[in-house]
Amino acid sequence: MGLIRLQKILADAGIASRRASEQMILDGRVSVDGNQIFELGSKFDPEISKVEVDGEAIKQNKTKTYLAFYKPRGVISTMSDPEGRPNLGDFFKTRNERLFHVGRLDRESEGLILLTNDGSLTHRATHPSYGMIKKYLIEIEGPFTKENIDQLLKGVILEDGMARALEVKVIREINAKHRWVEVSIHEGRFHIIRRMFELLEIEVLRLIRTDFGPISMGDTKEGRWRVLNTVELENLFKVLKLNQ
Repeated sequence: MGLIRLQKILADAGIASRRASEQMILDGRVSVDGNQIFELGSKFDPEISKVEVDGEAIKQNKTKTYLAFYKPRGVISTMSDPEGRPNLGDFFKTRNERLFHVGRLDRESEGLILLTNDGSLTHRATHPSYGMIKKYLIEIEGPFTKENIDQLLKGVILEDGMARALEVKVIREINAKHRWVEVSIHEGRFHIIRRMFELLEIEVLRLIRTDFGPISMGDTKEGRWRVLNTVELENLFKVLKLNQ
């Protein structure tokens, strides 16, 4: 395989995302051939070097897993929870891989979230420079005018900077103060869509992510997952400039 950066070796083995693997190295939790490693640029051949995390040897993943999951409302985006709250890991207990989620949805939001044991993909898909576009269906209450749409498209100033929607469409009018709206955005800041609508004094009743980059939720049911097909993977790797 040749020499590979240590954080990529850890990520490819499904230990953690690339970023989390870097922190493990900095924390002194990783050793190679018995030597503790602290340098992020260190390279090794995973075929001949013994890599350990917290004293336990890692195994290289020969098979990569890519899943699309419909996260229900009330489930937190972690693979476990010390407080015993419903979490993503509860839905994947029967799988043997060590999975980690690609990005997050807040507890009260629902919809598409990707899970994988491919650390390189996770790193790129969550990195701001790749600008993965996310699409949401939002049930709102309150007046929603053309001026509101223009504001969202032009951008609004939040406490952590400018936030701007790429596309805004009214999908269904229930009544004068109740409708479904579709919003596309490339950012992933905490509660960003909820905060944008709150700034416009519009209440968000329900928020569902339907698309993550080229991957759509399709007819996946709440609380269920499916394996990404070949075309979906090709499109995802193309967007992220990764080789399959």
